Amino acid sequence: MKVILKSCTIVSTSEQYDGKQDILIENGAIAAIAPKISDQADHVIERENLHVSAGWFDARVNFCDPGNEVKEDLFSGLKSAEAGGMTAVGVTPNTAPAVSNKSQIEYLKMKGAFSPVRVHPFATLTSKMEGKNLAEMYDLSKAGAIGFTDMHEPVSGGILYRALLYAKNFNGKVVSFPLDHSIFGEGFVHEGKLSVMTGLKSIPSLAEYMTIERDLNLVRYTEGSIHFTGISTKESVELIRKAKAEGLAVTADVYVQNLVFTEDDLMGFDSTYKVLPPFRAEEDRKALIGGLKDGTIDFVCSDHTPEDVECKEVEFDGAAFGMIGVQTLFPLLNEVSELDLNEKIALISKNPRAIFGLLDNSVKVGNIADLTLFNPSEEVKFDADMLLSKSKNTPLIGKTLMGNVYGLISEGVLSLK
Repeated sequence: MKVILKSCTIVSTSEQYDGKQDILIENGAIAAIAPKISDQADHVIERENLHVSAGWFDARVNFCDPGNEVKEDLFSGLKSAEAGGMTAVGVTPNTAPAVSNKSQIEYLKMKGAFSPVRVHPFATLTSKMEGKNLAEMYDLSKAGAIGFTDMHEPVSGGILYRALLYAKNFNGKVVSFPLDHSIFGEGFVHEGKLSVMTGLKSIPSLAEYMTIERDLNLVRYTEGSIHFTGISTKESVELIRKAKAEGLAVTADVYVQNLVFTEDDLMGFDSTYKVLPPFRAEEDRKALIGGLKDGTIDFVCSDHTPEDVECKEVEFDGAAFGMIGVQTLFPLLNEVSELDLNEKIALISKNPRAIFGLLDNSVKVGNIADLTLFNPSEEVKFDADMLLSKSKNTPLIGKTLMGNVYGLISEGVLSLK
């Protein structure tokens, strides 16, 4: 099959293209890139202000399958990811049961095979996410796990120490969600003016950066490698910046909502804004963007977390943490004016793929066609009927978003809206 994308703006940090280009895709690979291609093709795609980039990768989505399919299953989750322009997703292991053995990894990969969105599962760091014994990390890696995490569950220093040492044998990626539960307690908003004004129980920044300090000391001692997910405070950014300058093998991500919202957005007690880590102060938000600009933070993901009505439309104190976001990852990121378009696309394509060892999908001749087609400047009214997730826990319903996905080409398979 031949496909021609006409008059594209190619967004790339690895290759430079002057002006509009046509892209010829033949037998699933990029066969030619030129200002004008006149070959006969099965599909010729022309769209207003068509932009093309390496396929996007949301490296942290919670699809609840198996065990909580009432909130989301792999089918609805992957449809949401496809609509959001993702050609790949990193699926978290906090299912029921938790993803702790090879057959569960194979289940996710086989069940997701129908979709143009590639499924890359994470596995638990400890067996059944119980925090007692390490999971069979090597076997899980061989089965296709791209990293190991116990999600929000506490991990002791001793377990993390052994995990860092063991992962060195096969270049495994240990992922830490930095939150000290003994300090976190029963909090659910940032410790700051919001908690003072409302009396809501708080989560101090200390709960995050104290854990990062501990984990960095373990990385330093073991000469291991760690990835921090969900960085949210200015102190955390500075700790990671210094660790990278020291030469430690550390990477980090931030959830896109923490780049846009702050504690001020919770003044109305809207439970759709109740997330973990919580929205912090404006100075934290600016520090996170600064960390992205200088490479301290490596990429952005959605932490797509579906919740049903029974868990969200209750009193704020009792509402579950979480917000869906795989379908709106790019429009939210597009609101961050401090980043240019090339930087934004690298943060959801090239950077996370490199960290988790996925194939390079740069837009260049000879590579497999793994592309996202989009218009970054088109306004879209995001109505509830556009949501493909089973859950509706997002504050973006009814809002006008900037950026529209036209479709994707995933490993040569064309999918257009």
